[in-house]
Formats: sequence, structure tokens, C-alpha cells
Amino acid sequence: MLSAGLGSIELGLLYALMALGVYITFRILNFPDLTVDGSFTTGGGIAAIMITSGYSPLLATVCAFAGGMLAGACTGLLNTKGKINGLLSGILMMIALYSINLRIMGKPNISLLGEKTVFSNLGNLIPFLSQTWNIIIVLVVIVLIVKLLLDWFLYTDFGLALRATGDNSRMIRSFGANTDTTTIVGVSLSNGLVALSGALVAQQSGFADTTMGIGMIVIGLASVIIGETLFGARRVIIATLAAVLGSIVYRFVYALGLQMSWLKASDLKLLTALIVILALTLPMIRNSFKAKSLARKRIMQLEKDGAGQTVSGGGR
Repeated sequence: MLSAGLGSIELGLLYALMALGVYITFRILNFPDLTVDGSFTTGGGIAAIMITSGYSPLLATVCAFAGGMLAGACTGLLNTKGKINGLLSGILMMIALYSINLRIMGKPNISLLGEKTVFSNLGNLIPFLSQTWNIIIVLVVIVLIVKLLLDWFLYTDFGLALRATGDNSRMIRSFGANTDTTTIVGVSLSNGLVALSGALVAQQSGFADTTMGIGMIVIGLASVIIGETLFGARRVIIATLAAVLGSIVYRFVYALGLQMSWLKASDLKLLTALIVILALTLPMIRNSFKAKSLARKRIMQLEKDGAGQTVSGGGR
């Protein structure tokens, strides 16, 4: 049970970078970006082919991030310069990336077993801890650094313009900001983080596959929505932390589903969809209960006030 819990934390931290990327497009830019399913594989594919070709794992991971940014920039250009609907831009890029990823990898699957990765020498980082704990500690540091850098960026002048683009693009254009640039940079950064997550997942799992990105957008959305539902999203700093924690919580729920004997492996995508549905409907259900409770209190108060006025009138 403990190993399953540690595994959920490890996977949650690996996918937290993707959740942060999805947060940028989904919440900040209000951009329905489906490029994620393709750019996640792009990151894993670039990292895998470079590592097996003898390049440094760190360099391979950085190049994976750059490859994801390039994919996101193409989606942003299709939307802003090509005037193609945002949803359709993401779908077109996702389809294109399937062929591009095959070209990058050269084959549908690349094994990294026996290859040196960024996780290879972490077992001796803190000698008295297990390799899993060492990996978790390193991942916590990486995710926190990325989160803090993202928070800092979103509070810069350009970051504020990026946030304003998602809130009210017409208003920010009236102040002289170029919303095309902010959209391209935002979608590019988002997919860069997604690809970075894909590169780390490939190195942790020991392989890269052309189908590894299928359904990633749903997992990213689930992480963001669960995080916001449980931890709130009043400020950017809290919202990014909520996305990270939501990714970990999602992995715990997913692991719990795997323990249920009546669930088959083919049911896990359904489980993911149900988790997202539950996370989306919970705030509405909670607000409904609050509204009913408030209405009941008002009715009781009105009845009490009416009874008091009747008594007062009878006394006179």
C-alpha cells in the first residue's frame, strides 16, 4: 500500500508539469488546446531518440521542452495568423504531430532500458533513503522551481497582458497590447511544459511510445479542475499550486481505481471521465446546497419576524 502511495506521488509530480501547462491554456488564455495529446508524445520521443543516440539526458530533456514549445507556437500561429478556430487549430496540430512524432522516433516504440536517464544516479543522492524517495524529492524541487518561475512570469508586465488576453482580449488590445503575440507565447509555453512532462515520464517509465499522449488533455483538465475544487483558485499562486496538488490527488484516485477487482483495465478511461465529471459538478452541487441552506435561513428569519410583529400588534 505504501509503495502504491509513493508511486502515486511520483507519477503525480511527473504529470504536474503537464497540469501547469494545461492550466495556462485552459484557465489563463481560455484556449481549448488539444495539441497536448501530440506534444506530450513529442517530448517523450525527442528525449528517447536523443538519449539512445548518446546525447546527455539533461540536454535531451531541454530539447524536448523546446520541441513542445515549437509545436505550441505552430498551434498559436494557426489560430492568430491563420484565423483558424482555436479548437480546430489544436486538433489539426495534434493530427500533424502524430506523423511528426513517428518521423522523430523512426518507429512506434523506443526502449530506454539500460540507458542513462536523468533518474539513473538519483538512488545515491541521499544514501539513507530509497531510490523512490530520492526521485520524489528531486521531482518536488523541479516542480516547485517550474511553479515559482511560472508564478513570477505571470506577474511580469507580459504575464499580466497574457492573463488579460484570456479575460478580455478586446480590452487589452485597446491598451496597445498585441494579443496575437501573447496567445502564441502562452500556447507555446503551455506545450513546452507538457513536452517536458512527456520527456520525464518516458525516462521514468523506460520507454517512449507514439500512443503515450492519448488522453493527456483529459488528465490535465482533471488535475486542474480537481485542484481548483479542493484547494481553490483565488490567486495565480494558489491556482498553480492547486494544479500540482490536483495532479497528485488524481493519481491517488486512479491508483485506488486500479485496486478495485471489479474494474477492468479497459474501464480506466471511463474512470478518468467520471473523475472529471465529478470534479466539474461538485462545485455546482455545493453551491446549490449553500443556496438552499441560505434560503431556508431567510424563510425562518422572515417567519420569526412575522411572528414577532403579530405578537407586537396583538399587544397594542
